[in-house]
Amino acid sequence: MSRESAPSRRRRTRAGLLVATPLTLAALTACSGQGARFGLPEAATAEAPNVGNLWVGAWIASFVIGALVWGLIGWAVVRYRRKEGDAPAPRQTAYHLPLELLYTLVPFLIIGVLFFYTVKAQDAMIQQEEEPDTVINVIGQKWSWTFNYMEEDNPAIGTNAHVVGTVESLPDLYLPINQRVRFNLESADVIHSFWVPAFYFKLDVIPGHPNSFDATPNRLGTFDGKCAELCGEKHAMMLFTVHVVSEEEYAERVRELAANGGAGELKLEDALQAVLPTAAPEEHK
Repeated sequence: MSRESAPSRRRRTRAGLLVATPLTLAALTACSGQGARFGLPEAATAEAPNVGNLWVGAWIASFVIGALVWGLIGWAVVRYRRKEGDAPAPRQTAYHLPLELLYTLVPFLIIGVLFFYTVKAQDAMIQQEEEPDTVINVIGQKWSWTFNYMEEDNPAIGTNAHVVGTVESLPDLYLPINQRVRFNLESADVIHSFWVPAFYFKLDVIPGHPNSFDATPNRLGTFDGKCAELCGEKHAMMLFTVHVVSEEEYAERVRELAANGGAGELKLEDALQAVLPTAAPEEHK
């Protein structure tokens, strides 16, 4: 039996590596600590899977396209590698219209599909109900957050309450599980961005331009929150902690806030004074 030549073995090895590389990367990513989420934290709201499915689908599409492209490259390297004794190269052509149409239209097709599902996920994430279960007015200020719990009409609580965070004392945000929460966002100074990574959603907090979104926390636990917009000197300190708790514990926490000096709603113009009581108003325009 004749032995395979060394150059032939090397060619086959290179081709195998070219084809296996994207598949290996896919396997390593899928088997990582984040599992099939491809780097996303575990979702904490009912709306989050809209973005999670889009994210995972985009990764799968990327791996499939990458495997196809690398496979074709590997096949071309092996199939058309010039060897000693081969005939001269065939006549070269300047244009190949069907092939050029193919590699022009296919990317547009891929982008079109991704765009369609992106818009679909976006619409699902920003959809709001007429009557949410809970309303929380959020104020972003340099450099922390104010959370107003609007529960005056809630028979189980009967009062509004607020908490003001500072750089030295990070605020806690309590949310009732399986209740649709309306977040109304306002800024007291510059552009901030309200982001809870486990919600798979963030929204800018813009001065003079109120924003809002709904989210339904569906997993008990503690989650990190932060500002996702570079807003100034102490941007990195604009952190807060989200606690998703039972309805009973949520009501207890809000009543506790009100009883300990946090009764009522803190208005936008008061947020900065609560954080920096000696600052002149013109410094924050």
